[in-house]
Amino acid sequence: MALTFELDPVVDQALRDEVLALWTDVSNAGGAVGFVPPVTPDAVRPELDRRLTEIAEGRTRLLVGRDAHGTVAATAFLAYNQHRLMKHHLWLYVVMVHPALQGQGQGRALMATAEETARTFDGIEALRLTCRGGTGADRFYAACGYKEVGRVPGAIRVAPGDDRDDVHMMLPLN
Repeated sequence: MALTFELDPVVDQALRDEVLALWTDVSNAGGAVGFVPPVTPDAVRPELDRRLTEIAEGRTRLLVGRDAHGTVAATAFLAYNQHRLMKHHLWLYVVMVHPALQGQGQGRALMATAEETARTFDGIEALRLTCRGGTGADRFYAACGYKEVGRVPGAIRVAPGDDRDDVHMMLPLN
Protein backbone atom coordinates (compact mmCIF):
# COMPACT_ATOMS: atom_id res chain seq x y z
CA MET A 1 0.00 0.00 0.00
CA ALA A 2 1.50 3.30 -1.09
CA LEU A 3 0.85 6.47 0.84
CA THR A 4 -0.63 9.53 -0.84
CA PHE A 5 1.30 12.67 0.04
CA GLU A 6 -0.10 16.16 0.49
CA LEU A 7 1.72 19.41 1.19
CA ASP A 8 0.01 22.05 3.33
CA PRO A 9 -3.19 20.19 4.24
CA VAL A 10 -5.97 22.14 5.93
CA VAL A 11 -5.12 22.19 9.63
CA ASP A 12 -8.41 21.33 11.28
CA GLN A 13 -9.20 19.39 14.44
CA ALA A 14 -9.23 16.06 12.59
CA LEU A 15 -5.72 16.66 11.24
CA ARG A 16 -4.48 17.78 14.67
CA ASP A 17 -5.89 14.62 16.25
CA GLU A 18 -4.39 12.34 13.59
CA VAL A 19 -0.92 13.90 13.74
CA LEU A 20 -1.04 13.79 17.55
CA ALA A 21 -1.99 10.10 17.49
CA LEU A 22 0.74 9.33 14.95
CA TRP A 23 3.40 11.21 16.92
CA THR A 24 2.37 9.42 20.12
CA ASP A 25 2.35 5.99 18.43
CA VAL A 26 5.75 6.56 16.81
CA SER A 27 7.23 7.78 20.10
CA ASN A 28 5.86 4.80 22.03
CA ALA A 29 7.26 2.42 19.42
CA GLY A 30 10.72 3.87 20.11
CA GLY A 31 10.86 6.35 17.24
CA ALA A 32 13.32 9.17 17.86
CA VAL A 33 10.94 12.08 17.32
CA GLY A 34 11.61 14.17 20.40
CA PHE A 35 10.27 11.90 23.13
CA VAL A 36 11.08 8.62 24.83
CA PRO A 37 8.46 6.01 25.68
CA PRO A 38 6.15 5.89 27.40
CA VAL A 39 4.55 9.13 26.26
CA THR A 40 0.95 10.32 26.30
CA PRO A 41 -0.85 12.57 23.84
CA ASP A 42 -0.92 15.25 26.56
CA ALA A 43 2.90 15.24 26.61
CA VAL A 44 3.15 15.51 22.81
CA ARG A 45 0.40 18.12 22.32
CA PRO A 46 2.47 21.21 23.31
CA GLU A 47 5.16 20.31 20.77
CA LEU A 48 2.54 19.73 18.07
CA ASP A 49 0.91 23.05 18.94
CA ARG A 50 4.30 24.77 18.59
CA ARG A 51 4.77 23.29 15.11
CA LEU A 52 1.23 24.25 14.09
CA THR A 53 1.86 27.81 15.25
CA GLU A 54 4.96 27.89 13.02
CA ILE A 55 2.74 26.75 10.13
CA ALA A 56 0.19 29.49 10.83
CA GLU A 57 3.03 32.05 10.89
CA GLY A 58 4.36 30.81 7.53
CA ARG A 59 7.68 29.57 8.98
CA THR A 60 6.98 25.87 8.51
CA ARG A 61 5.07 23.70 6.07
CA LEU A 62 3.59 20.28 6.66
CA LEU A 63 3.89 17.26 4.42
CA VAL A 64 1.54 14.40 5.31
CA GLY A 65 1.23 10.90 3.95
CA ARG A 66 -2.21 9.32 4.08
CA ASP A 67 -3.01 5.64 3.91
CA ALA A 68 -5.71 4.07 1.74
CA HIS A 69 -8.33 5.05 4.35
CA GLY A 70 -7.22 8.70 4.31
CA THR A 71 -5.64 8.54 7.77
CA VAL A 72 -2.41 10.43 8.40
CA ALA A 73 0.32 7.77 8.51
CA ALA A 74 3.46 9.86 7.87
CA THR A 75 4.67 13.42 8.36
CA ALA A 76 7.58 15.74 7.80
CA PHE A 77 7.65 19.36 8.90
CA LEU A 78 9.63 21.51 6.44
CA ALA A 79 10.90 24.55 8.32
CA TYR A 80 12.39 27.61 6.71
CA ASN A 81 15.70 28.57 8.27
CA GLN A 82 15.18 31.76 10.26
CA HIS A 83 18.84 32.84 10.24
CA ARG A 84 19.22 35.54 7.61
CA LEU A 85 22.47 34.01 6.29
CA MET A 86 21.06 30.48 6.02
CA LYS A 87 17.73 30.99 4.28
CA HIS A 88 18.87 28.77 1.39
CA HIS A 89 18.65 25.69 3.64
CA LEU A 90 15.40 24.05 4.72
CA TRP A 91 15.08 21.95 7.90
CA LEU A 92 13.18 18.67 8.12
CA TYR A 93 11.65 17.94 11.53
CA VAL A 94 9.46 15.19 12.94
CA VAL A 95 10.01 12.85 10.02
CA MET A 96 7.90 9.81 10.89
CA VAL A 97 5.97 6.89 9.48
CA HIS A 98 3.47 4.88 11.50
CA PRO A 99 5.12 1.84 13.09
CA ALA A 100 2.70 -0.53 11.31
CA LEU A 101 4.12 0.67 7.98
CA GLN A 102 7.81 0.43 8.88
CA GLY A 103 9.91 -1.67 6.53
CA GLN A 104 7.54 -1.25 3.57
CA GLY A 105 9.38 1.56 1.78
CA GLN A 106 7.09 4.29 3.10
CA GLY A 107 9.94 6.10 4.86
CA ARG A 108 11.90 6.28 1.63
CA ALA A 109 8.79 7.48 -0.19
CA LEU A 110 8.33 10.21 2.44
CA MET A 111 11.97 11.30 2.11
CA ALA A 112 11.79 11.32 -1.70
CA THR A 113 8.60 13.38 -1.58
CA ALA A 114 10.16 15.83 0.90
CA GLU A 115 13.13 16.23 -1.45
CA GLU A 116 10.91 16.71 -4.53
CA THR A 117 8.82 19.23 -2.60
CA ALA A 118 11.85 21.19 -1.38
CA ARG A 119 13.09 21.47 -4.95
CA THR A 120 9.97 23.49 -5.78
CA PHE A 121 10.64 26.10 -3.06
CA ASP A 122 12.33 29.25 -4.34
CA GLY A 123 15.93 29.65 -3.22
CA ILE A 124 16.25 26.35 -1.34
CA GLU A 125 19.58 24.66 -2.06
CA ALA A 126 19.78 22.00 0.66
CA LEU A 127 17.78 20.00 3.17
CA ARG A 128 19.09 19.57 6.69
CA LEU A 129 18.00 17.39 9.57
CA THR A 130 19.25 16.05 12.85
CA CYS A 131 18.74 12.59 14.25
CA ARG A 132 19.41 10.69 17.44
CA GLY A 133 22.49 8.51 17.32
CA GLY A 134 22.19 4.84 18.22
CA THR A 135 18.84 4.36 16.50
CA GLY A 136 19.94 3.55 12.95
CA ALA A 137 18.23 6.69 11.66
CA ASP A 138 21.55 8.04 10.39
CA ARG A 139 22.00 4.92 8.23
CA PHE A 140 18.46 5.31 6.89
CA TYR A 141 19.01 8.97 5.99
CA ALA A 142 22.38 8.13 4.41
CA ALA A 143 20.60 5.54 2.24
CA CYS A 144 18.28 8.39 1.15
CA GLY A 145 21.29 10.43 -0.01
CA TYR A 146 22.00 12.52 3.10
CA LYS A 147 25.58 13.02 4.25
CA GLU A 148 26.64 13.36 7.85
CA VAL A 149 28.07 16.86 8.29
CA GLY A 150 28.46 16.94 12.06
CA ARG A 151 27.99 15.06 15.28
CA VAL A 152 27.72 16.31 18.85
CA PRO A 153 28.67 13.43 21.15
CA GLY A 154 26.31 12.76 24.03
CA ALA A 155 24.12 15.79 23.35
CA ILE A 156 20.84 13.90 23.69
CA ARG A 157 20.07 12.40 27.10
CA VAL A 158 17.27 9.86 26.69
CA ALA A 159 17.70 8.54 30.25
CA PRO A 160 20.25 8.81 33.06
CA GLY A 161 23.39 7.12 31.76
CA ASP A 162 22.02 6.88 28.20
CA ASP A 163 23.40 9.77 26.21
CA ARG A 164 23.20 9.74 22.40
CA ASP A 165 24.94 11.70 19.70
CA ASP A 166 23.09 14.50 17.92
CA VAL A 167 23.83 13.69 14.27
CA HIS A 168 23.56 16.51 11.71
CA MET A 169 22.89 15.53 8.10
CA MET A 170 22.43 17.40 4.83
CA LEU A 171 21.23 16.74 1.30
CA PRO A 172 22.35 19.28 -1.35
CA LEU A 173 19.61 19.92 -3.90
CA ASN A 174 21.74 21.35 -6.69
